[in-house]
Amino acid sequence: MVIGAGVVGLAVARAMAARGREVIVLEAGEAVGIGTSSRNSEVIHAGLYYPRGSLKAELCVRGRAMLYEYCDAHGVPYNRCGKLLVATARNQLPQLAAIQQKALENGVTDLVRISGADATALEPHLQCVEAMLSPQTGIIDSHQFMLALQGDAERDGANIAFHTPVTQVDARDRCFIVETGGEAPLRFQADCVINSAGLFANDIARRIRGLDPRHVPPLYFAKGNYFSVSGRTPFDRLIYPMPNEAGLGVHLTIDMGGQAKFGPDVEWIQKIDYSVDAQRATGFYAAIRAYWPDLPDDALQPAYAGIRPKLSGPGQPAADFVIQGRAAHGVAGLVNLFGIESPGLTASLAIAEKVARMLSV
Repeated sequence: MVIGAGVVGLAVARAMAARGREVIVLEAGEAVGIGTSSRNSEVIHAGLYYPRGSLKAELCVRGRAMLYEYCDAHGVPYNRCGKLLVATARNQLPQLAAIQQKALENGVTDLVRISGADATALEPHLQCVEAMLSPQTGIIDSHQFMLALQGDAERDGANIAFHTPVTQVDARDRCFIVETGGEAPLRFQADCVINSAGLFANDIARRIRGLDPRHVPPLYFAKGNYFSVSGRTPFDRLIYPMPNEAGLGVHLTIDMGGQAKFGPDVEWIQKIDYSVDAQRATGFYAAIRAYWPDLPDDALQPAYAGIRPKLSGPGQPAADFVIQGRAAHGVAGLVNLFGIESPGLTASLAIAEKVARMLSV
């Protein structure tokens, strides 16, 4: 039983079905990937930012290689366009060097440090002091990727039940009783449960009878707003500023149609709200013009918002993924996935591989 049909839940369902398991995916919404999975920058990350030995580092680097291979095999649209990580002031150069060192420790060995002049030669509208080119960074059509995962899983016998919110899970001896709500409440029995409910994973875990609540970490909602500009962008690569304490900063990404989008900023919220306040554009102009000074006035338009399920709050050190199995909580057959935010899309196939190994023991 997989709870949640986001990109990670679908990848897990595909991995388990391919191993001959009978798989049912329970999704509260009306379609796959309507939450965090479809409200992000759609970036295939190289693995630059994460501490050595962390799950984010390990699974991002492994997942990125798996993802490009999967896209090639399944015809999923992507563009390995590369990105420039830019220092817009000299006092940011030590941070740029630290990121390069961290990337090397994670096995990312193809980064190229370049001067501001060389960066401008690559991207004439860019302004920076120095930059680092990441050739393995790309963008993906995340919806097509999720449809491909769904197709693989269903081909191997998995079933997805939409409009089926989980209301309770009872962990019994050698099985789980899963109860659902919606218009047609159901009761399932499963020998394993993978909780991949994203923003709702912590809440689902608290409804599992037999799981000590001490194993459910606190959750913080970090809302990121995105703005777009009309027409095609003058940039060919993604442009990232230096990361800040809450995220990777307001970066410029390009969708598969060539349109630029900017974001996310960070707004700590208490409840789910996907509206975009147009007045937040003021802060976006200042952040973007640090590296694209010619951004025209009144060019930004509200696009969409996403919410990241963070395990660390304002002012706290960034938390790692939590992939929690029996060794951590003592409940056989249960895997909880907590805090699966960026680089969750990039790491999805590697996360699924790890979960499948945990449940095969």
